[in-house]
Amino acid sequence: MKKERLGNSDLQITTIGFGAWAIGGTGYEYAWGVQEDKDSIEGIHRALDLGINWIDTAAAYGLGYSEEIVARALKDWSGPRPYIFTKCGLRWDQEGKIFKVLEGDSIRRECEESLRRLQVDTIDLYQVHWPTDVPAEIDATWGVLAKLQREGKIRWIGVSNFNVEQMQRAQAIAPITSLQPPYSLIRREIETEILPFCKREGIGVIVYSPMFSGLLTGAMTRERAANLPDNDWRKRDPEFNEPKLTHNLALVECLRVIGVQHGRSPGEVAIAWTLLHPAVTAAIVGARSAKQVEGVIGATNLQLSKEEVVKIENLLRP
Repeated sequence: MKKERLGNSDLQITTIGFGAWAIGGTGYEYAWGVQEDKDSIEGIHRALDLGINWIDTAAAYGLGYSEEIVARALKDWSGPRPYIFTKCGLRWDQEGKIFKVLEGDSIRRECEESLRRLQVDTIDLYQVHWPTDVPAEIDATWGVLAKLQREGKIRWIGVSNFNVEQMQRAQAIAPITSLQPPYSLIRREIETEILPFCKREGIGVIVYSPMFSGLLTGAMTRERAANLPDNDWRKRDPEFNEPKLTHNLALVECLRVIGVQHGRSPGEVAIAWTLLHPAVTAAIVGARSAKQVEGVIGATNLQLSKEEVVKIENLLRP
């Protein structure tokens, strides 16, 4: 599988990584609904079987449970150890409500807790999950991450959901290895300033939700969207509801037509489109089972023609 160097690091990562958000299960504010641990572990193993060499998780996914499932999956894995990426800066209360906490002492505790849950001595990439509007909090958090890196608890440090100004502020304290932003055919805001900045600065970019959380997979229908369970955060998302849903499903049909020409799914076309941008290093692809992994892996070697890209772009225009 094709690999790319991630920013200023020595990590050579596959252009698709396993996203572990959904395998955190239910019981918190941004849950994806009920998830079977057996399916999660089989999905991770299948991804590794097929050559994927990194897993992206976060403390907030399942309120720590996603990290624990990753550890369980790797305990039974006999092949090469994948890189483990996780995140900090989000805490939760007893009701499962998530809130931002960017304070030095809290970040250090989070790191220790993630090391324990993941059952590792070092985290390969530790990322600030979300910034705050208080610059001093970003300074404090980034300073602690740089110190944890020097201590050997973290190999490389990155950010997620940061804008250019916030990245510049962090860069003044310590180099940023990578940015993790949302990017898909539905969400393209980062193309204007953020991706060009990362390209100029040599910051790696690992995009999340390239299939917009399942909407562009080809498996999402109008009926399925309407019947998402109440404990699935997507039920409340405007893109899964009218008036946007009709346009999004039309986009999926365009991806389906293109995919047929390559023997690929609409989701694989959507992922491959994000990888075309020269600033994008790799894409995080969430999966809840081995079958879902098998349905997206073909994006790694899918080459879209100029004509196909134009066809997609024309549909994206208002």
